[in-house]
Amino acid sequence: MDAIIKKMPERGPVIGRGPDITRPSKAEAEAAVRTLIAWAGDDPQREGLLDTPRRVVDAYSEFFNGYGDCPIEALSRTFEEVGGYDDIVMLRDIDLNSHCEHHMIPFIGRAHVAYYPTDRVVGISKLARVVEIFARRLQTQETMTAQIAETINQVLKPRGVAVMIEAVHQCMSLRGVQKRDVATITTQFVGEFKSDPALQARFMMLIRQSQS
Repeated sequence: MDAIIKKMPERGPVIGRGPDITRPSKAEAEAAVRTLIAWAGDDPQREGLLDTPRRVVDAYSEFFNGYGDCPIEALSRTFEEVGGYDDIVMLRDIDLNSHCEHHMIPFIGRAHVAYYPTDRVVGISKLARVVEIFARRLQTQETMTAQIAETINQVLKPRGVAVMIEAVHQCMSLRGVQKRDVATITTQFVGEFKSDPALQARFMMLIRQSQS
């Protein structure tokens, strides 16, 4: 499998809830779907497509439910009692399904997330929840990688954070150059994961172990 590796830009990502906007009604959204069906060249009034607008809008409600959740709140409950534990905490192979903001076509892959705690830890399921919240929004893979790392860093204030996402983008597989199974890999390192090459290498080694 080919890989496209991208380093994240040095900028602060926007985290928290989705933008404060006025959403159209469900009826207006369904009308928009009927317009797209007609633009594609079919008749939105034919029997097989009559209920498609409702189904599409219901699917969008599920695909993009991350706008209603706050990733910061997902990490709000932490624990100070760690029994003397003093090493990294890592979740690897977190399945994710998201949609690229450029074409609104899915990209599917896995996230690997680690942090080096200081005086508190968070329930491990909450890390996966942060990934899920950002995945259920429109953005680029690069942005999502930075958002996950910044959320963990801002809330937990650990010694370091590492995030790696590898995904296959259907906008590249099904249109344009039409190259299938090309993985895009993005990484973001914060704190000691960025300043300590050995710690960064250990993170990458643990990921490779899961793939061997």
